[in-house]
Formats: sequence, C-alpha cells, structure tokens
Amino acid sequence: MTPVRKRRVFPFTQVVGQEEMKLALLLNVIDPRIGGVMIMGDRGTGKSTTIRALADLLPEIDVVAGDPYNSSPVDPDLQSAEVRARAEQGESLPVEPRQVPMVDLPLGATEDRLCGTIDIEKALSEGVRAFEPGLLAKANRGLLYVDEVNLLDDHLVDVLLDSAASGWNTVEREGVSVRHPARFVLIGSGNPEEGELRPQLLDRFGMSVEVRTVRDPELRVQVVDQRTAFDSDPDGFNNSVQTTQDALQERVVAAQQLLNQVQLDDDLRLRISAVCGELDVDGLRGDIVTNRAARALAAFEGRTEVDENDVARVVACCLRHRLRKDPLEQIDTGERVVKVFCKVFERPDSADRSAFELALAA
Repeated sequence: MTPVRKRRVFPFTQVVGQEEMKLALLLNVIDPRIGGVMIMGDRGTGKSTTIRALADLLPEIDVVAGDPYNSSPVDPDLQSAEVRARAEQGESLPVEPRQVPMVDLPLGATEDRLCGTIDIEKALSEGVRAFEPGLLAKANRGLLYVDEVNLLDDHLVDVLLDSAASGWNTVEREGVSVRHPARFVLIGSGNPEEGELRPQLLDRFGMSVEVRTVRDPELRVQVVDQRTAFDSDPDGFNNSVQTTQDALQERVVAAQQLLNQVQLDDDLRLRISAVCGELDVDGLRGDIVTNRAARALAAFEGRTEVDENDVARVVACCLRHRLRKDPLEQIDTGERVVKVFCKVFERPDSADRSAFELALAA
C-alpha cells in the first residue's frame, strides 16, 4: 500500500537537469557528518523544489511520542535530556513514526525563534520558567533549509553553523539552561548576484554546488510538461512515479547501512591531503569532507572500497568554495581543484571534465 504523504511536493526523481545538486543532497543524507550543502545559482532553477522533494523522499523515522525534539527511542546522542532520563529509569518510551522534518528558516527570523526562548505564557499563568523550543529543535534529525543564506544576518549564520557542526544547541535564557540535540543536514541556497558569503562561513558548509538554468530546449520542454502535469494532478503524478521513488529510497537506506563498511586506503587519503595542501586550503575540514563524501558515494553505488574515480567526482564540490581568501573574490568554478587533482594523481589534464562531474551513475 502506498504511504499517504502529508506534503504534496514534486517528486525528487523527476527533477531533471540538476544532477550535481541532487547527488550532493543524497550524499549528505547518507552521511550527515559531511556538513551540508551550499547551493548557489540562478533564480528559478528548482533549488527549493528539489530540497522539499528530498525530505518527502526519505523514509519515516521513529521518534519518542510527544517529544518536541524528535528524540530517537534508541540512540542516546539523539535524545533530549528529559527523554534520556526517562530511558535511564527504565521507562518504556512510546514510539511513533514521523516524516523527516523539513524546516524553512525565513530571512526575518530572530535568534530566539531559531534557538528557542522562555515560554512567557507558562511563566505568567503557572509562575514557572519553561523553555519553548525553536526551529533548531524542530529540525533535529531532519533538514534545515535557508533560502538566500547570503542575505541572512551573520550572527544567525554563526549559530546555525555551530549547531550543525556540534549537533547540539545550548540556550541560556533568564535562568533557564537547556541543551538539546540539533542534528540536521544544513542546506543553504542563494544567488551570487545578491551578495556573497564570507569565506569563513563558506568553509563551514561541507559541499558547494552551482546550479545553472537549463539551456537545452528539449530538456526545458520536459521540465515545463512535468511541472504542468504535477500541478494539474499532484496525486496522480506522484502515484505514476512512486515505484521510481521507492527504488531510490531503498538505495539511500542501503547506503546508510553500508557506510560504516566502506574503506578508504592510506594512499588515497594521502593524495587527498596533498591536493588540499597544494591548494592552500585553510584547516583540515576540506580533507575530512572529501574523505566522507567519497565514502558516501561509494556506499550509494553499493561498493565497500573507495577508488580514485570517487574522489575525482566529489573533490571539486568539496574544495572549490574553500579557496576564496578575499571576500571580493568569486567562488572558484572548480578548475583550480581539477588541475591540482590531475597533478597529484598523475592524470593528464585534458579538456574533458566529465570524470570530475558529480552526477548519478547511469
């Protein structure tokens, strides 16, 4: 029986012409420790549509019933303090399935709305200091999407990135101290014409992809026809592609389970670090993310051994946004990364860049 979805969203598998963005998102779902995706590109290229479709594609998760943090019934690292205390006391936790949360952060959001604040109503009516969870709590174990992240206040971006990196949100407000899990895939999108992110903030995103408007006339017609068909009959359109959606969902789940078995040999790790060093990438985040993305890609394709081609396909997305030292510089297109990769891996630097494209294997 086809599960009833709460959201009517365009199916992920039917988004065409944006393969790099789709695969980068899937790799972050397979291994959220990659650190999220920054999607920069033209207006109207399907960024928001694809991200909402990703949340709908993912299987439901088990959460502790009534918990505002989407706490896991079995993993202590994904539990709020209250749920963990109940579990330690031997209480049988009630469980309910819940669709993977997809939280939109509006540009006008305040820090209180993002992190959580004091429940004024409870304070006035009951005289107790209670915490009202914010958007970071709702996003735990899901996706947190910031459209036009380059226009968001810097201090909010700092809070977001700190929570995404640590997996926890700590709030100190009016005598109330709360720490709760905030494990989410952070996805930012923006149009470079409207302003660039600071290099220090760009570096905190695991991967960076660039989306362009589809130019091929036949592909454009296909996109328009699909969107028209979906708008006319969302349920019918979704049902017609449900088999494809289910197959991709099963593939993602299998990759998540296989990930811990995927090996990356010492020689490849050394060469990845050599590429980062040659590019003068600050810190070690570039090395770590490239390693994780290559392993996630191998797992997605059902392999337990990372090869050189896996590294080639992810390296530009993992490193190109880390090369900008001056805020006035443009983000590198990936050409510098590819040239250095070819030098370190002793490959001919040909004009054909297909081996360095992050795309779903046929």
